[in-house]
Amino acid sequence: METLTVAHLLAFNAALFVAVASPGPAFLVCTQASLTGGRRDGVMTGVGLGIMAGLWTLAALLGLEALFLAFPYAYTAMKIAGAILVLFFAVQTWRGARKPLDAAPPVSKKRAFLRGFLLNLGNPKSILFAAGVLLVIFPPGLSPFEIALITLNQIVLEIAVYSALAFLLSRDAVRAKYLSFKPHLSRVIAIILGGLGLRLLVSQ
Repeated sequence: METLTVAHLLAFNAALFVAVASPGPAFLVCTQASLTGGRRDGVMTGVGLGIMAGLWTLAALLGLEALFLAFPYAYTAMKIAGAILVLFFAVQTWRGARKPLDAAPPVSKKRAFLRGFLLNLGNPKSILFAAGVLLVIFPPGLSPFEIALITLNQIVLEIAVYSALAFLLSRDAVRAKYLSFKPHLSRVIAIILGGLGLRLLVSQ
C-alpha cells in the first residue's frame, strides 16, 4: 500500500496555493476585508476561512473511503463534480476580472473570524473541490495521523496565505497596484484554475 510522502504534500500544497490565491469567494472576502478594514480584519477573516476549509477537507478524507466502497461510481462522480466546480470558478474569475471590489465597513475580530468561517461553512461546494484534488494527489487508505497531518497542513497554509494577503494589502502602494492590475491578475489565475480543472477531468 502506498504511503503518504513529502511529494504528495508538495503537490497538494501547490494545488492548494493556486486555489487559495485565486479570486474566488473566499479570496475576494479576505481581500475586501483587508482593503476596507485593514490588516486585522483581513487576518481574522483569513483565519476563519482557513479553519473551515480544513474542516471540509477533514470531512472529505474521513468520508471518501466509505463512500467509494458503498458506491463504486462515486469516485468518478466526485472527481467530475470537483472538476466542474474548478472550471466554474475559472469562468467566473475571468468574467469578473474587470468588476470593482465592493466596499464594506470594518468589523470586530470575532465578526471578522465568523465572516470567513461562515462563508466556507455555507459553501458546501468546497468539499467537492477538496475531494477532487485529494482524489488526484493522495493514495487511498490514509492513516489517522496522515489525515490529521493533511488537515493541519491545509489550515496552516491557508491562514499563512490569507495573512500575507492582508499584510500586503494594508500597504497603500501595494493596494493601489493590486487594484490597477486586478483585471490582468484575475485572467492569469482563471487560466491556471482552468488547467487544474481539465487535469481533474482527464486524470485516472
